[in-house]
Amino acid sequence: MRWNGAPLSGSAQLPASKSESNRALIIRALAGAGQLDNLSDANDTELMQRLLAEPATTATLNAEDAGTVMRFLTAYLAVTGRQVLLTGTARMRQRPIGVLVDALRQLGAQIEYTEQEGYPPLQLQGWNPALTAQEPAELSVRGDISSQYISALMMVGPQLPGGLRLRLTGKVGSRPYIRMTQSLMQHFGGQCRDLGEIIEVRLQAYQPADYTIESDWSAASYWYAMVALAPAGSSITLPGLRRHSWQGDQAIVAIMDQLGVATEFDEQGVILTQKARAAAVEQDFTDCPDLAQTVAVVAAAVGVPLVLTGLESLRIKETDRIAALQAELSKFGGALVDEGDGRFRVPVAPFTVQGQTIETYHDHRMAMAFAPLALRGPLTILAPTVVRKSYPQFWKELGKAGFDIIEQA
Repeated sequence: MRWNGAPLSGSAQLPASKSESNRALIIRALAGAGQLDNLSDANDTELMQRLLAEPATTATLNAEDAGTVMRFLTAYLAVTGRQVLLTGTARMRQRPIGVLVDALRQLGAQIEYTEQEGYPPLQLQGWNPALTAQEPAELSVRGDISSQYISALMMVGPQLPGGLRLRLTGKVGSRPYIRMTQSLMQHFGGQCRDLGEIIEVRLQAYQPADYTIESDWSAASYWYAMVALAPAGSSITLPGLRRHSWQGDQAIVAIMDQLGVATEFDEQGVILTQKARAAAVEQDFTDCPDLAQTVAVVAAAVGVPLVLTGLESLRIKETDRIAALQAELSKFGGALVDEGDGRFRVPVAPFTVQGQTIETYHDHRMAMAFAPLALRGPLTILAPTVVRKSYPQFWKELGKAGFDIIEQA
């Protein structure tokens, strides 16, 4: 793929938020009804819909490579008493789920590991809650691995005999996703309070409700990257984004403001334009880990020194994203330097785009984080269909914007 040389302009269509969509689907299933508009067309969301629609007699459900599907469905299937094998891809079977399974077992779920202890596949064998009192079930859950465990437990909390009281221990990552879960629960009538270290979910049945999913801020981050790397005078409009968003990845607004992209909100969404860059950037990605790849690539390409912290969860994503970033940035002369104590640095170094080939490691975000570099020179992206996980129309939208994309056999 390569760029036509002109300033970037026009409008790009974003997918709906996968994070909102998958949470809303679980909560609607527990509520029993409700109209969801603008659901994501991402593979993860379509997969969630299919699996939720499977009859109770289905013996095996395959979450493929979808983290939210695996974790949210584990909790949903447990409290609804399903007896089923929940499995996934080879990579999914390497992603830990012990924290969630341990918590669900304490609540009454009967779950066994069929291969490696602490990892999928899981054999769910029914629900036998020992809790009958009206006091909430109390659990302590680590918050430093994945907020998806916490969100999964929160969403099924109203189904428990006395509700749920979660004590979060350690550093809690991706807290905006917890707040998103709380907001969607409340939209469907759930009672949930975030007290910092404590999250309280009261016994209160969900009520059917309608909801329109917002466009995806994670997907928007790739267009921010394109404006940052595009010729002078470039601008792009992204419809469907809200100024007051439940999505943590709206943090891209403030981050990219330092890397040369200004954001203007209007009634339709946002307009991105170019501006001066900061001399250096330091960013904690604890609450927005899915932005780290995009920001690291942009910083390396434009020559702005960047310090990154809060990357702990990147090791257990679709791939080891830290190792993948280090390998692919090095092809251009860039680097992601591990300085220890959870601190990483993208130094200023000569950075040249001249026909390199990008490995994507079965990771949609690797493909989309590196694709904007085609604005600086020709580039080849391997396994481009990986973007179906979250942004199926990504390459189509790039073509509409002016990229020359040739699919190789």
